[in-house]
This record gives sequence, structure tokens and C-alpha cells, in this order.
Amino acid sequence: MLSRRAMLVSPLALIAARASAVAAGKMTLAMHQNTSAGAGYRKSLEGWSRAGIKDVELTTPLLDEFLKTDSLAAARRVLTDLGLRPVSYACGVLGLWEPNPNHAAALDSFKKRCEMGAALGLNRIYSPTTTTEKFTADDYKAGVDNMRAVGEIARQFRLTAMAEFVRTSSFISTLTTLLQMTRQAAHPNVAPLLDCYHFWSGLNKLEDLDLIRPREIGHVHFQDVPDMPRELLDSTTRFIPGDGVAPLTRILRKLADKGYAGPLSVELFLPKFQQGDPFEVAQEIRRKAEAVMRQAGVM
Repeated sequence: MLSRRAMLVSPLALIAARASAVAAGKMTLAMHQNTSAGAGYRKSLEGWSRAGIKDVELTTPLLDEFLKTDSLAAARRVLTDLGLRPVSYACGVLGLWEPNPNHAAALDSFKKRCEMGAALGLNRIYSPTTTTEKFTADDYKAGVDNMRAVGEIARQFRLTAMAEFVRTSSFISTLTTLLQMTRQAAHPNVAPLLDCYHFWSGLNKLEDLDLIRPREIGHVHFQDVPDMPRELLDSTTRFIPGDGVAPLTRILRKLADKGYAGPLSVELFLPKFQQGDPFEVAQEIRRKAEAVMRQAGVM
């Protein structure tokens, strides 16, 4: 049996261990529901839990399908019953960051998604910068104002709203542009999301990571890039970490140096993953991704 002293010290030791992990840039493996989109909300989470996954990233399509026959409270119970921690929510609302005639409607939709995310116990929510419209220099000033408007809504629900730069975007396609804009917005509830696939397959260079300020990155998506002409890359060509040619260990070490100590969420779109058995897919991802994480010294 534990002594009284050991019982008293143990919680303090756990707190100290967590603080030490954060200070050392330790990270956790997470799964993005896009990876098992074909399995649905419940089955994807059940399969991942069996594979030992603890951190999960939720998506609007799977959640909405679940809510056709069940409640938001039931969706949260699925998470708690499986011992899963929701770390981020892909809200599915586009047009939040760039100036566009539908921005007010996008903000209304975003507010509803923030309310749902908060009810599920989340503290992060994000939207990508997928637009392909033509923009001018002045549009970026409006984009900064849009970020502040998004941040104000997120603040109401104690959420951090994150923008994800997308390699094909005509508005924010690089880490450098995203950092500049979030810094100009200077809103405490807005943060940049770094996607390893968009970073390495797009118009970025490794040295851009040096521009990141301590604890500036809000969340990370974790994928590899195949060895093929970049012109042929698209969302379906993402690989499991360790199966491609991206310098993931160097990227992770740099993020750790910058104080990132959050989840690394694996988001894949190949049909063999999305339509595969979530348990088997998560097992393969965990084996390969954690090997990269160990090599980088972040777990």
C-alpha cells in the first residue's frame, strides 16, 4: 500500500512531470476524423481508442451525421466513455479569414460551431484558408480585421480560433503570411495552425520555422509528403509520418525549441485510410508516427 506521504506527493509529482514535459516541448499523437471519414463519428473514435489513441480532432461532417439521430450530449459521452480528449474541431465554416460578401453569414455559422465545440469540451477550433479568389494588398488589412472578429466570437466560448494556411490558397498559403497576419490582429483568441503537409509541399522553407515566436503555434497537423513532383501533389497524396520525404524530425525539433507542446494530429485523405478499419489504420499510424516523434525527441 502507498504511504500517506506517497499519496500526498504523487499528485504534485504528476503536476511537476506535466510541467516538465511542456517545458521540454513534449508532444502527443492525435487523430483527425478526416483520416477515418468513412467510419462515422462513433466508430472512428471507438477504433482509435482500441488502438491506444487518446487525443482526437473532430470534424463537422461526422458530427452532423451523428446528430441526425442523437444529441450533442451523447456525442460528448462517446468521448468521455472512451477516455478520449478532444483537442481541436474542424468547424467546416469557410470564408472566415478573407474579405468576401458572405463574411457576415460565415461569422454567424462560426458562432454556432463555437457553441457546439464548447459543449463538447473543446478549447480549439479552426478553419482553413482555402479560397482561390483574386486579392489585393488592401484585402490583407481587411483580413486582419476579420481575424479580430473571429477572435471575438471565439472569446465568448473560451475557445482559440485558428487559421490553417493551405498551399493552394490565393490568400494565405504560407507560414510567413499567416504569422504576419495573426500578429497584426494581436487577438488573444486567435492563433496560427501549422500543417506539416501544407508547409513542406508549399511555398515555404525550413528556415521559416525560425520566425515562430515562443508558444505562438496553436495546433499542428502531422503528415508526410511523398517523393513526387510537387505539381502532382493534392490533398489525397498525404502520407503517414515516416513514409515520405519531409524533414519531419527537424520540423518537430524546431517546434519544440519554440515551445510547442501540444498534439500532433494526423489528417489523411487517401481512400485506403478513410475507408479502412479505424483500429487498423490507427495502429499503423501510431507505429510509424511515434517512431518519428521518438527520433525527434518530442515524446
